Formats: sequence, C-alpha cells, structure tokens
Amino acid sequence: MSNLAQARLHEERKQWRKDHPFGFFAKPVKAADGTLNIMLWEVGIPGKQGTIWDGGVYKVMMTFPDEFPTKPPKCKFDPPLFHPNVYPSGTICLSILDEEKNWKPSITIKQIVLGVQDLLDNPNIGDPAQIDAYQMYKNDKHGYERKVKQQAVERRPK
Repeated sequence: MSNLAQARLHEERKQWRKDHPFGFFAKPVKAADGTLNIMLWEVGIPGKQGTIWDGGVYKVMMTFPDEFPTKPPKCKFDPPLFHPNVYPSGTICLSILDEEKNWKPSITIKQIVLGVQDLLDNPNIGDPAQIDAYQMYKNDKHGYERKVKQQAVERRPK
C-alpha cells in the first residue's frame, strides 16, 4: 500500500470529521479484526431536499487504489441504483471520477460526494451507463420519477 495514499486518506478523514455536509457520512470500513481499512470507505449520500431523491440515503462504497490521489477511487452504489449514470453493477459514471476526463488529485472526498449527490437529480444523458434507466428517463419521465421515489422510500434511514 502506498504511504502517500494512506497519508492523504488519513488527512481526508480528519478534514471530514471537522467539516462535512449535513446528512452525509463517510468512514473507513472496519476489518473483521477491528482495524480500519483506510483504502475502503462506506459513504452515505442523502437525496437533495425537494427532489425525487429526497428522503433516501444512498450507500456508496469507495475503493481507493494504491495510486490515489493520482488515480481516482472506484465508487459504487450498494445496492445498485436505477439511474442513467449508474452501471447495473452499481459503479458510478461521473467525469470527476474518471482519470481520462476530469479527475484531479486535488479533488476531495467531500467534493466527490457532493458531485454524486448532484448527479442523482441531474443525470448526464450524454454519457449513459444503464440502458433501462436512460430510456425510461428519456421516454417516460413520469414512470422514471415514480421508480426513483420508490427507491428513496426503500433507502430511508431506519
């Protein structure tokens, strides 16, 4: 494991604890032996208030490569979401998470989660990842919104 990646992630964790957006959570995952795996984080992203995503908290697993921050983390909804920019596997298709597009080593975990939250209600239909969600979004907006609102209900914190 890269010392640079670990050092950066420890710093990110410290910053997150000091200042993070309301309703979000982000923390390294605990291994079976109780130690923290700083390279794997569990993140909770609330749906924006007043949108069809409102009320749900969407869990994302962030896996950081040894080359982080040179390379972006892999971000995956768990369970996968019905959304035009989420692959059926749950992997998120977002330009700031793509090293070939807009990834920069200076992007923080806070910026990533806010970007993902924004993507929920503002899909990029120019870069679809899930055909069913993309087609429903384009051709049956009412049906799409109904399905998304149902996801929000299913993902309400208990």
